[in-house]
Amino acid sequence: MASEGSKRPGFSRRARFGLFAGYVVAITGALVGAGLVIIAIFDPQGFSSIRGGMSDITAPISSTGRGAVQSGGRIDDYIANWWNAGRQNADLRAELDIARRRLIEARATDLENRRLRELVNLIEGETETLATARLVNSSLTSTRRTATLFAGRNQGVMSGQPVRAADGLVGRIIDSGRTASRVLLLTDRSNIVPVRLTRDGTPAFTTGRGDGSVEVRSLEAGRNSFEEGDVLVTSGTGGIYPPNVPVAVIIQVFGDTALATPLANPAALDFAIVQPAYEPPVEETESPEDVAPDDSEPAPGLSETP
Repeated sequence: MASEGSKRPGFSRRARFGLFAGYVVAITGALVGAGLVIIAIFDPQGFSSIRGGMSDITAPISSTGRGAVQSGGRIDDYIANWWNAGRQNADLRAELDIARRRLIEARATDLENRRLRELVNLIEGETETLATARLVNSSLTSTRRTATLFAGRNQGVMSGQPVRAADGLVGRIIDSGRTASRVLLLTDRSNIVPVRLTRDGTPAFTTGRGDGSVEVRSLEAGRNSFEEGDVLVTSGTGGIYPPNVPVAVIIQVFGDTALATPLANPAALDFAIVQPAYEPPVEETESPEDVAPDDSEPAPGLSETP
């Protein structure tokens, strides 16, 4: 048995060979290092060549090691991204919701601005406008199709006056209070409006159906010139509604009748204007005093002289 102070590894041959190899490697490394130092001192050009050769040998190893390190870093990033995916998705959803709300608000503002501009142009183009007011509500379930206009007798609004918007005809006033009025909508069954086709001037009239649409009938017996897409405007016949106000567009034709959709939807309107009831011009007829006597026949009681 070896003593405690002895450096021999005992009777194990493998241990003794390992110790011997360690000494050899250490001594060899020391000799190589000393040789390189001597070469660097006495032959710098040769040392540079050796250093370049060593660089050529170690470059692929370094490149492989660097790639492995970068791959490990990317794997760490993938793991971190996967770990934080839930929180990132939640943040992105919140940002998307905010952007969607802002987009909706911007579109709503743009739509409101366009409606107001159209209404301003309409008011400027009309010579007689009694009131411009907000449509407060419109009936949806009642048998009557009416709406409430926030303007009344204080603003000059009276029963029988037409109500229109920038898109077209809305209806007419049937009741008026001091500050509010009730509007009989175009789609009410009892509201009959004389109209004409813009395409060829065919006279017709519309009747509300109570479901948001109107029925169109021609005034000319045995003739139906309705076509899908035809636009109807008021004709001014019978008064109340002034001529050339857009009313509806035909969407379907049934024999001698047609189905049309109003151009002004009360549920989507914010403001409307009230105009005086239209009075068609009275045709002037010639009075007997204005009729000149006929000189071709002699007056009664006179005879021709020979």
